[in-house]
Amino acid sequence: MTDKTMTPEDVVSRLRSGMTLGIGGWGSRRKPMALVRALLRSEITDLTVVSYGGPDVGLLAAAGKIRKLVAPFATLDSIPLEPHFRAARQRGAFALTEVDEAMFMWGLHAAANRLPFLPVRAGLGSDVMRVNPELKTVTSPYEDGETFVAMPALRLDAALVHVNRADRLGNGQYLGPDPYFDDLFCEAADRAYLSCERLVDSFAGAVPQTLLVKRHAVTGVVETPNGAHFTSCVPDYGRDEPFQKLYATTPWPEFAERFLHGDEKTYQSAVQTWHEEQK
Repeated sequence: MTDKTMTPEDVVSRLRSGMTLGIGGWGSRRKPMALVRALLRSEITDLTVVSYGGPDVGLLAAAGKIRKLVAPFATLDSIPLEPHFRAARQRGAFALTEVDEAMFMWGLHAAANRLPFLPVRAGLGSDVMRVNPELKTVTSPYEDGETFVAMPALRLDAALVHVNRADRLGNGQYLGPDPYFDDLFCEAADRAYLSCERLVDSFAGAVPQTLLVKRHAVTGVVETPNGAHFTSCVPDYGRDEPFQKLYATTPWPEFAERFLHGDEKTYQSAVQTWHEEQK
């Protein structure tokens, strides 16, 4: 068996400008934020980002690292629209392919199964086809003759995901209420990097359904305590709502200067200092 443990910097060293990068989690929930912050500290740019978008998208957009975004939304959950995403999009900083949530999921399924597309009803009768004229439809070859959207595969060069627990081999366990399709991101990618709250020696006694991510789909594992901050990572911790509000209301240069100028340890220390100042 192979020990796949890495640092966030090791992961980023294996990424390149121009890649198609999938980022797991959902909105402002269980995002691989420590890996995203490491990416922000790099020279990597010109990315196509595929994500159920949250602050991962906002941070990368504000830093000018996105060439194209493929997403069904970009939200902070308790703040409906990710403000840095909105600002970047309004100034035309990147291209956007916006699809229905179910279409997005089937795009990941198609990529995970190495298919060029999968038929899906989602999107029919909506403006999805109008705003994405590159999308095609297919007709069932059977007696029903039904028409479907042919959702193209969302094939990824690399994926970043975060879970509650992982072992050194690349198996990942989620302990919260929702898997957020992180397994699909890993399966859809040529390489997948898994960050976790804590490394464990084994999953003896674990409920099998919680063992979401399988080692065959994982290239590297990173232990990053509090690594989803400021998004939630239930049950280890909830979303840091006061800090998220600060992020959403602070001009980007000011936020980046205070919280993103150093490594992950520096970030976590700066967050702790800010919370102490609020008491």
